[in-house]
Amino acid sequence: MAVQETSDLQSQIDEIEALSSIYGDEWCVIDEASRIFCINISDDSERPKWTVSLQIILPQDYPSAAPPIYQINAGWLRGPARMELSNSLEEIYVEHAGESILYLWVEKIREHLVERSLNSYPEGPEERKTVMTEEEDDGDAFLDYSTLKNTQNTYLFTDRQGDEELPEIRHGETITDRRSTFQPHLARVITPKQVRMILDKLYENKKIATATHNIYAYRIHCEDKNTFLQDCEDDGETAAGGRLLHLLQILDARNVMVIVTRWYGGILLGPDRFKHINNCARSILVQEGYTDTVDEAPKAGGKCKKPKGKKDKMK
Repeated sequence: MAVQETSDLQSQIDEIEALSSIYGDEWCVIDEASRIFCINISDDSERPKWTVSLQIILPQDYPSAAPPIYQINAGWLRGPARMELSNSLEEIYVEHAGESILYLWVEKIREHLVERSLNSYPEGPEERKTVMTEEEDDGDAFLDYSTLKNTQNTYLFTDRQGDEELPEIRHGETITDRRSTFQPHLARVITPKQVRMILDKLYENKKIATATHNIYAYRIHCEDKNTFLQDCEDDGETAAGGRLLHLLQILDARNVMVIVTRWYGGILLGPDRFKHINNCARSILVQEGYTDTVDEAPKAGGKCKKPKGKKDKMK
């Protein structure tokens, strides 16, 4: 086992070095210790029309026994087109099981973007401009939350709606495993300011405020533009917030914020901690009537904010 782990790690190191050399500034390291990376892919390096961000988490047993965990972030990529591209990536993994496949994935996505660019705009530059505007106005059903944090954070927690009431906070049943305890909390939110109000209220409880992690995610549906304001927080548990937000997306939960508090019990849980976090969240969403779908689980994680002064705690 140790020999295979060493081999996988060396394969990952070699692949990352190659990708960094090939793609330059398009390739970025989000969290090297946790093997989280991101690459921006476009149809044309000089005058890009279509761009996506591919976020990747490399499991310990990739490439020998497991595929990369991935998330495609692109506001315009929805429905059948998103499913088709995801299926293409998974087919590549099946065809090249046990091999390093990130380069093949990147080029498959680029091929998809080039094809879309060629097929979507046959009328020339002016027509391209018109069609792009209509696409943007149609609304982003899957808004890129990493971009959202980078471009709109100054506005998310400002008062744009006047005074708002603190939403009622509901609390779910706890899950305990090997002395670690997980508890979900949920509130209906319709403005970003309420997100901060809810966090402030929860942190008034010293037990919650001093917990090992308070992981959260929220989605606010803007009906006038059919877009979502959404974000997440790992609070030191790398990729947990992204998984939680992905769960909300899969279940199409709207105007809701879910927080999962974890009190670490001194025993490492490994991947089971993510299972408990999502099970807590799914349970309280069903309990409060936000979804009837409980059988699906997220496949990808994302990078979320880390509070200043707080380090990752891989428990």
